[in-house]
Amino acid sequence: MSWSQTLRSALESISERRSRSALTVLGILIGIAAVILTVGLGEGAQAKVSSAISSLGTNLLIVTPGSTTTGGVRGGLGSASTLTLADAQVLGNRLDAPSIARVAPVVQRSATLVAGTNNWTAPVVGTTPAYSSVRDRRVVAGQGLTRAEVTTQAHDAVIGSEVAQNLFPGVSPIGQTMVVDGVPFSVVGELNQAGSTASANQDNLALIPISTAESLFGAAGPYADSLSEILLSARSSSAMSAAYQESDDLLLQLHHITNPTQADFTITPQTALLSTASSVSKTLTVLLVGIAAIALLVGGIGVMNIMLVSVSERVREIGLRKALGATPSVVLRQFLFEASLLGLAGGLAGVVLGLGGALALPHLISTSIAISVPAIVGSVGVAAGIGLVFGVYPASRAARLSPIDALRSE
Repeated sequence: MSWSQTLRSALESISERRSRSALTVLGILIGIAAVILTVGLGEGAQAKVSSAISSLGTNLLIVTPGSTTTGGVRGGLGSASTLTLADAQVLGNRLDAPSIARVAPVVQRSATLVAGTNNWTAPVVGTTPAYSSVRDRRVVAGQGLTRAEVTTQAHDAVIGSEVAQNLFPGVSPIGQTMVVDGVPFSVVGELNQAGSTASANQDNLALIPISTAESLFGAAGPYADSLSEILLSARSSSAMSAAYQESDDLLLQLHHITNPTQADFTITPQTALLSTASSVSKTLTVLLVGIAAIALLVGGIGVMNIMLVSVSERVREIGLRKALGATPSVVLRQFLFEASLLGLAGGLAGVVLGLGGALALPHLISTSIAISVPAIVGSVGVAAGIGLVFGVYPASRAARLSPIDALRSE
């Protein structure tokens, strides 16, 4: 029997048992669709996280204060007041830190913003004009902060889109007045939309000159010029390591710390945030794919069961084929073809279902699903392979049947 005849015989056998074949295909179909959707969900989530972290700024380094210890209880990172404007000024010196392009000191507090009868709570960020370039933010209306506003302690503010929508619905915020903790500010600009990250909503903030923020929020005594954080931008992605080392060395010298393990500050590169987030996404993807693989395993067992039933029902047919000269290899090939075709059909149907789900689900949930071509191609190959692997035992059992015993069976 030729290969084409074997294929035709396998197709005829599957067609004669349509209901049983459809149920077998269904098990593999569900597993393949689950693999495509879980891989797509993982890649979509990873792309979303990468985009959100990238929106924080280009070649970003975030310097945060250390922790405080009160009554023997140590607070979290950032709870101390160990960073000052003097630190930011030294980090901005190109002679001392040639790999650092821009420095933006930050003083941040949550405050209630009021405009007429509307009020909204948002972080108020005292900073310098460098903040926009470090954070890769653009002013889409009005103007950004200027050096003159910092020098004169101007009561001007640049707000995010969410603040604008809640305080000035339906009107342009430029030129409007809002009150921050009882102090009036003139809105001079609005930032572009940047979305949210796991830690903050980038559109829910108000920028004011850092000198104004210090007078508004500043503490008395030695912590009068303390900062919430210092944002650094490296000259290029290749200069990130050098910028990290330069800022670390300078801050250790400024704070008179000889043992780096006792540093009262922390420097977090943007790449570290991205690496951590990507690692979490990949772990979740592997977990979900593992669950989908169990579904595929169940589908493969279904193929084997159906093929065993098919062999037991077709004993006389197998005996007749052998009596007419069919070799064990021909019988083995026929049943392997049937099992592989069932697996392949389930794989192709699963791809169609998975692609349909990838296109439809994002409209129902707030998560994008990426369509992975390697996952699709791999899924079809795995489906055919499952049919082949789980069809080996039933096919070999059919090939070993004795013609005489097969023809005598009822």
